[in-house]
This record gives sequence, structure tokens and C-alpha cells, in this order.
Amino acid sequence: MELEKFSYDNGIVRKFALATVLWGFIGMLVGVLIATQLFMPALNFDISFLTFGRIRPLHTNAVIFAFVGNAIFTGVYYSLQRLCKARMFNDLLSNIHFWGWQLIIVSAAITLPLGLTTSKEYAELEWPIDIAIAVVWIIFGINMFGTIFKRREKHMYVAIWFYIATWVTITVLHVVNSLELPASFMKSYPIYAGVQDALVQWWYGHNAVAFFLTTPVLGLMYYFLPKAANRPIYSYRLSILHFWALIFIYIWAGPHHLLYSALPDWAQSLGTVFSIMLIAPSWGGMLNGLLTLRGAWDRVREDPILKFMVVAVTAYGMSTFEGPMLSLKNVNAIAHFTDWIISHVHIGALGWNGMLAFGMLYWLVPKLYRTDLYSKKLANLHFWIATLGIVFYASSMYWAGIAQSLMWKQFDASGVLQYPNFLETVLQIIPMYMIRMFGGTLYLTGVVIMMYNLVKTMKQGSFLAEEAAEAPPMDKKPDRFVKGLRHRWLEGKAAVFTVLAFVAILVGTLVEFVPMFMVKSNIPTIASVKPYTPLELQGRDIYIREGCNNCHSQLIRPFRSETERYGEYSKAGEFVYDHPFLWGSKRTGPDLHRVGGKYPNLWHYLHMENPRSMSPGSIMPSYPWLLTNDLDISTTPTKINVMRTLGVPYPDGYEEIATDELMAQAEQIAEDLQNAGIPAEPNKEIIALIAYLQRLGTDIKASDLSENK
Repeated sequence: MELEKFSYDNGIVRKFALATVLWGFIGMLVGVLIATQLFMPALNFDISFLTFGRIRPLHTNAVIFAFVGNAIFTGVYYSLQRLCKARMFNDLLSNIHFWGWQLIIVSAAITLPLGLTTSKEYAELEWPIDIAIAVVWIIFGINMFGTIFKRREKHMYVAIWFYIATWVTITVLHVVNSLELPASFMKSYPIYAGVQDALVQWWYGHNAVAFFLTTPVLGLMYYFLPKAANRPIYSYRLSILHFWALIFIYIWAGPHHLLYSALPDWAQSLGTVFSIMLIAPSWGGMLNGLLTLRGAWDRVREDPILKFMVVAVTAYGMSTFEGPMLSLKNVNAIAHFTDWIISHVHIGALGWNGMLAFGMLYWLVPKLYRTDLYSKKLANLHFWIATLGIVFYASSMYWAGIAQSLMWKQFDASGVLQYPNFLETVLQIIPMYMIRMFGGTLYLTGVVIMMYNLVKTMKQGSFLAEEAAEAPPMDKKPDRFVKGLRHRWLEGKAAVFTVLAFVAILVGTLVEFVPMFMVKSNIPTIASVKPYTPLELQGRDIYIREGCNNCHSQLIRPFRSETERYGEYSKAGEFVYDHPFLWGSKRTGPDLHRVGGKYPNLWHYLHMENPRSMSPGSIMPSYPWLLTNDLDISTTPTKINVMRTLGVPYPDGYEEIATDELMAQAEQIAEDLQNAGIPAEPNKEIIALIAYLQRLGTDIKASDLSENK
């Protein structure tokens, strides 16, 4: 059979590789800054766009979508061409994908510090950027599937299976979770409220980890680990079980982020059951990777690339064991809202994603530049510094998390909370925050070493932009659909394979969503719960803008330790007008769900001006601009209209008097502050924020809890 000549596009691979390194450095640098802010609040600089609440989501987005995202695209564009024995479908689409993705990242880097955020974890970007993400993602999909359909290799290798599942699932996740109604150019409200919004968000949040930080990286593992080891993958059958079991089970596990919450028990239990089941396929993939190195462990000791990959796969195994364990209610009761979760997440991010990306880059760049790696010694140094950084980071956060939980729950001999002041529990773990920062700095130092090593490698080599290749055309002869060849047959049917992957992830989604949205009894309403006043609604948006939900939860769990500390536990019906929900996922500060009426207006004013004046030793940033910024009340009628469209029962025509009501309430708060000696003006942002905080948790009384309608 005559061979067809073509070439691989290495130019697009180099672009994504360079972006990976650049954004990795920036994302981790921001991570070190926010880690330092937690024990040195002065590093917030009293500048709005540098506060922890605003740049923490910048760090997570930069690491997830900029660093790991570009690393994924680097590996996909390199491996897919060679696995398909075909150039990418369209060079123009490749470049639109690259520059579009970088533009999205830059947009995030601008908007998040400006406080333009939806507040939904890993989905903070506002609606115009969400649309851009969808467009660029579809362009990537067209390019990827176009390449798959024109391939010369009939049977799709396992890495391609994971790429397909990634694209299909992320498309569904992004579209469903990003359904929102714009109130202005950079402000929107999700169409879901309260408990329903929480379910959708953590269905998205957990599966963003599953299908953006896991499945595509597994595809890279299945390609680059055998390449680096020069050995075939350990087991083809195990890869089949790993793939289908993983994508089917993973999609169900989101509710384990909401244990002991106001989410119905059936949904919590469903999330727990499938999370435990995840151990099997996850460890199947880990073992498939590690056993690929059987007989090659002598090389692992000498080859820094294999060292990175072994630690990466091991970290994958550790985090996918710990995740199901954290889904057990008795373990979750201890770990949730603590720094234990931060440690768990970073085992995956720094260990699994980071180390595999580093190993891939060390293997790939010399190939692209037709040379040897500049320095194996520097690569080994990077490996050990990065590994030590992970150890310092993870161990300190484990200790911090356990200390937090035990102190939160501790009662003395007389049955009273031993540490009623939340700040006591924060000050106790400040040394752990310092160690965490040291570990992160070590890891960042390793990235700098890698940057130097890769630049020197590039300079000593010669880049091959167009790599000549040849292969016979794909054999069109159909496989026999017989026992033992069924999956082999499926590997030759890309369209059928894609549809089945879509069905696999759709089943769990529908089982969880249909009852939650169709069965009214899942969210019983409470008669006394009313919509926010216009001033409170504006204050809530300021709360979201400043990223307060990054440190404060608004969800009291039904534990004695929490009801003693915060008040009555949270009910589903209390959140029916919350677009978005603000339950939070980490308590660096105390829960705020019942903070309304707990302190006078003066306390909140002084606390926002300088937290340490009211809570000596507090690590919370100051917010002096709230005292001087004028509240933009021009948006009030539009926000009321949008909320009514979303189902919040504001009466018809209310938007016409909303501004007047807003000012009347603002003047009451300002007058109270003036009587206390504060020259407050009613048109300042601090007034709206105080109104919102004073509303929290005040809608219900004990008698209201049985008044469901």
C-alpha cells in the first residue's frame, strides 16, 4: 500500500508549551502571595484589587485553566496528531484556539481582581467570558474531532478516549452551570437559586476536577508515560475498565461536597455511594500507569522525567483514595470547611497535575528542538525541590485542618464550647500557614529552575516546526463484531464512541437533577422568608464582589458544636431567593448565616474599616474603600427586574419605587452610625454591605420552621 506523506504541526505545540510555563509561574506566584497574606494581612496593601478575597479565585483559575489547561492542550496537540497519523484538522482553528484561550485567561486576570465575579467556585468568570469559553471550546472540539475523523490509524488509542470524554463532559458542565441572566455587561445572576444552585455548582465543581484536571491528564499519562519509559501500557483490558467505569461513576459524585448541608439526604447519600465506588476505577488507572514501569525501575532512579511521572501517578492514587474517604459522613464531619481540604486539593494540583506536566515538558521540549535536555542535574534538582514543596505544603495543611476541626468541636467539662471565639482557632494555626507558604515557595522555585533549563535546551537546539511523516491510508475494512472484538470495533467508530461517552455521563446527571428540579418537596419553603430589600440586594453584590465567600461560609450544619457557636442550623427554604447560593467551601473566618443582629451597625463599620480594631490578631484584610465608594444605585431597577424574571416574588412595578426604598433604609443605617459618632453617609457602599449582613439569618424564628408551604 502506498504511503501518504504529510507533516505534524509542532508550532501549535510549542505555543501551548510556552504558555504552560508562563502561566504556571504566574499562577503559582499569586498562590504564594495569597498564602503569605493569610499570616501577613498587611500584604493586602489596603488595595481593593490585591485583597485575598479577590485574587484567591485568580490563583485557582490561573493554575487550573491557564497552567493545567495549556499543559493539556500541549499534550493533546502533540499526541493526537501522532496517534491519528494526521496533521491537525485545521491550522487556523488551532491558532484561534490558542489565542482565544490566552485572551480568556487575560480577561480573567483583569476581571477577577476588579471584583467582576459570579462567586461560583471554578466558574467565577462573568457571562461574556463564559460565552467566549464556549466558543473557543467548540473550536477546539471541531479541530479535535476533525483530526480524529480524518485519521489514518483505524483504532483509537486509549488516550483519545479520554480526550473525547473530556470534551463532551466539559461542554455539558460549562453550558448547564453557566446558565445565567445578565443584569449588565459584567453582572449576571444564575437561573438557579439556593439548594438547586448548590447542587448544580458542585456537580460542575467536582466534575471540573474530574473532567478537566483528571481525564485529559490521564490521557496524557497513557501517552507520555509509555513514551518516556519506552514500554507499552501495562494492560489494555484494564484501560477499558478504567475508562468506562471512571466516566460513568465520576459524574454522580458532586453531592459529596454538600454533606450535612440543606441538600436533601437522598442526594447526599447518592454522592457518597458513587464517591466510594470511584476508588476502583481510579486505582485501576494508577496501577495501569505504575505497572507500565515494571522492569524499568532502574531507569526511574536515573531519569528525572520518569521520577516526575511516578510521583504524579502516585499523587493521583493518593488523592483519589482520599477523596472517597472524605465523602464518608463521619470523615466529612471533621474535614469539611477546614484546611484539610486545601491539602487534599493540592495533592492533586501540585502532585498529579503539576508533576505530570513537568515530566511531559522535560520529555517534549528536547523532541521539538531536536536536542538533549540541557541539564539532567537541574531537572533532578527541580524534582526534589518540588517534591519537598508538596510535602511541606500538604503536611502543614493536614495538621492545620485537624487542629481547626478539633478546636471547633471541643467542649469543656461543663458542656460549654472551649473555644467560643473563632479567632482563637485561626491564631493557633498561623505557624502552619507559614510552613505552607514555605512549601509553595519551594515549588515555585522548582518552576523557575525548569524555566531556565527549558530555555537553555531551546537555545542549544533547532526547532522543527513542520515534522515530516508518512503513513498508509486508514483501512476501511470493517472489524468483525464478535466476542473479544467489541471494544476494538468501537475504537474504530469515533461517532458511536462519542455518543456512548455522552450517554455515560448523562445518566448520573439526570438521576440527580430531575428529582431536584421537578419534585417540589425537595425544597420546602418557609413562609417568613422574604426577598432581599433593594439595599440588601446591592449589599449582597458587594459581598460577592469582595470575595467574602472565599473565607466565610453561610451554612450551619446540624452539629451541636455549630448550633452552639452560630445558631439554628440552616434550612433549605431559607435560600430560595439566593441567586447565587453562598454556602462557601472554606472557613478561614466564622460562618455568617446567623450574623444578622448579632453586632450593632457600628461594629460592622469599624470591622470593615480595620478588622484588628474589633478583633485583635485578625488576619482579615481591611476594606477602607467601602467607606468612601459611592453606591451605584442606578442598577437597582434592572436588578429587581432580573430577579423577578428568575422567580423572586417582587411585585409588578416594584422597580419604580425600589430606589426610594433603598435610600430610606440606607438613611436609617447612616443615622444609627451618626448617633454612634461615625460621620457616615447613606450613599456609601459600606451602608449596603451592613444592611445585607444585618439581614442574614433573621428571616426565621423557631415557630417558622414548621410553617412550610
